Amino acid sequence: MCSTVLFCHARLGWKYLGAARTSVLFARGNVTYTQGQSPEPRIREYFYYIDHQGQLFLDDTKVKNFITCFKDKQFLVFFFSRLRVNTTGRYQEDFPFLSLCGRERNFLRCDDRPLVFTHLLPGKPELLSFCGGGDKLSTPFLPKSLFMHPASGRVYHPCSERAGSVGLVRSALAFELSPCFQYPPGQGQSGQPTHFLWAGQKHELTNELAQHFLPEEEGEGEAEGS
Repeated sequence: MCSTVLFCHARLGWKYLGAARTSVLFARGNVTYTQGQSPEPRIREYFYYIDHQGQLFLDDTKVKNFITCFKDKQFLVFFFSRLRVNTTGRYQEDFPFLSLCGRERNFLRCDDRPLVFTHLLPGKPELLSFCGGGDKLSTPFLPKSLFMHPASGRVYHPCSERAGSVGLVRSALAFELSPCFQYPPGQGQSGQPTHFLWAGQKHELTNELAQHFLPEEEGEGEAEGS
């Protein structure tokens, strides 16, 4: 049996996004699935992965890089605007997020967080754009709410509760923002930043996102496609 990528999107008049794929059983640890499987009548299931750069792939793609990731902006907006926590009772542990498209279930696992902020868009207000969606996938930039994880050094910013409340700031963007972090006297950049200097204002960091991390969590992922 053969299937193309996301026929739901084709029904919406979108261009075909991928080559025909022969449906094969894929196993990751104790999890097995077939892309496009139908666990019940008229239901299809697909499986995706998002890396720490905000690139989206079919989960069983062997080589994950810029060439093999999804780039169609309309598709990305459609996918991520419907993203939510997976409460279906299916694949919840390994694919904790889900994007629904009619009768299609699009399960998502992530290297770190399901939303990755990739660009800072100028304007009033300034916007953080995520996952390749430009201003169609964005949230107001809140300097005081940036959180630098003390173990991994990765930077995070709030996102919608439906998508897990915490979004990862892509490393390239975090590097651009890094000179704006201010640290306690005498600690240099080895300590935890306390303030963020932005647009002439000194913002005291709230570190409100720390509550979403386990004490032992280091924020380290697979780093696929880096």
